[in-house]
Amino acid sequence: MSLSKLVELHELAKAQGKTYQKRRFLYEELEGHQGRHFQGIIGPRGVGKTILLRQYALAHDQAFYLSADSLERGDDLWEIIKKLQTHYGVKTLLLDEIHFLPNATGVLKQLYDFLDLPVIFTSSVALAVQSSAHDLSRRVLLKPLLAFSYREYLAFQKDVVLPKLGLLDILEATWSPDHLRQGVYFDAYLQGGLLPFGLDEPEPLVLLQAIQDKVIYKDVPSVLRLAVEEIDILKRLIRFVGLSEVDGINYSSLSQNLGITKYKAEQYVRCLEQAFILVQVFPKGTNVLREPKVLLTPPYRLLYRDFQEAIGGLREDYFVHAAKQAHIEVHYLKSTRGKKTPDYLVELGQEKLAIEIGGKGKGREQFKGVTVDRKIIFAHQDVPENKRYPLFLLGYMA
Repeated sequence: MSLSKLVELHELAKAQGKTYQKRRFLYEELEGHQGRHFQGIIGPRGVGKTILLRQYALAHDQAFYLSADSLERGDDLWEIIKKLQTHYGVKTLLLDEIHFLPNATGVLKQLYDFLDLPVIFTSSVALAVQSSAHDLSRRVLLKPLLAFSYREYLAFQKDVVLPKLGLLDILEATWSPDHLRQGVYFDAYLQGGLLPFGLDEPEPLVLLQAIQDKVIYKDVPSVLRLAVEEIDILKRLIRFVGLSEVDGINYSSLSQNLGITKYKAEQYVRCLEQAFILVQVFPKGTNVLREPKVLLTPPYRLLYRDFQEAIGGLREDYFVHAAKQAHIEVHYLKSTRGKKTPDYLVELGQEKLAIEIGGKGKGREQFKGVTVDRKIIFAHQDVPENKRYPLFLLGYMA
């Protein structure tokens, strides 16, 4: 493809960037980046990765937007980039959908090692990028761009911008009345509002189903060599998790119910986690097997059950999602004798927090016999009461 055509596409991308006035919160992190590392934005389709790059191109005259999908067979990317540097004064390359390149890892290594040119790239096929991340560790910082946090949802959907809260802020009740007042939108958020493409799509769950199909039929097979019947197993695996209660879903139960080995169950779950559909939470405790609790990324559970039927699992999906966005490591608690315990364990500095997730009537029975520094309930309610905190407050941590 000629340089003039690429420049034309770059200008069109900038023009499209003008149509989006609001920016994902990650944009500020891209702006503030220091150091020589390339920045890699990975995340599922539809969360705004391409828009983010186009907005960046619009704001920086010496940045150049290039979609790998627009390159033609036989194009020499190395020569194209050198000409952009030499003739157009390009000082930052914005490389969109890098997974369309035949050798994305090799290209990034070559650019890093031989050109003094910062690169920000995106990939929707995170499986491929993450699987080679160890080869790029000294060259690339991967930055996930996931669905909206509740705080970001309010900024985009309701034009309400609220300060971020840390987990200690929530536990010490240092939130503002505005933080509590905005909880009225939480159910709408859980039912699809957290999906950024839902801003323009009246039926976001329909599009979410299409995205899931692309992951199953295109993304995962591009990384794993799968037989046709294995693709059907992936579909059945996700459906089984979506239709099940959250307790007891692990490699063993998946193996038994799907008729596959535990090794295959682990392999499929790991890939589907890297594709942002499943989430694994590993246990914490003594004498327990290292099998994870398998959850879904919200709101995938709603593809299999309606909101009222799915709400128990969806709350836990949301809790883990909010913790991940806040870079908080979460474990689940598992007793050695099958005794009921709180849902999760979080270590905050030197403190150990046992956390139970539930509805308005959630009690404290699960805390009996548990030795931790704090015992906390996050309940699906509007205001704090009886030592229970509103679940939606966790969405202000990112």
